[in-house]
Amino acid sequence: MNTSPEHNRKFEKMIVGQIYPLYLQKISKKGRTKEELDFVITWLTGFDSKQIKSYCAENITFKTFFELATINNKAKFIKGSICGYKIETLLNPLTKNVRILDKLVDDLAKGKSLEKITNPT
Repeated sequence: MNTSPEHNRKFEKMIVGQIYPLYLQKISKKGRTKEELDFVITWLTGFDSKQIKSYCAENITFKTFFELATINNKAKFIKGSICGYKIETLLNPLTKNVRILDKLVDDLAKGKSLEKITNPT
């Protein structure tokens, strides 16, 4: 699916440190932990908890965050809809990576096990 240039630019400017607390709030309401959130972010990006904390404090954008990341090879198998977009049809790499992260957080909030989240098939 081809998203609009404006839609894609929105993700270029989003600050990781502003979104991370929202992810944490979402999963915490469902009884999940910061460690579990960091686990799925680490799985996707290769960043450890210290790096995630540092990037949040530095107020880097999602564009920079994903440029620095080493995306897990299994991420290409993540499918489903998030915010009305089918992940597997997104063409813009940054938009796709942000939506994959959103999907991981949603799955965590829905109570999926870490094993199921990190072993997409």
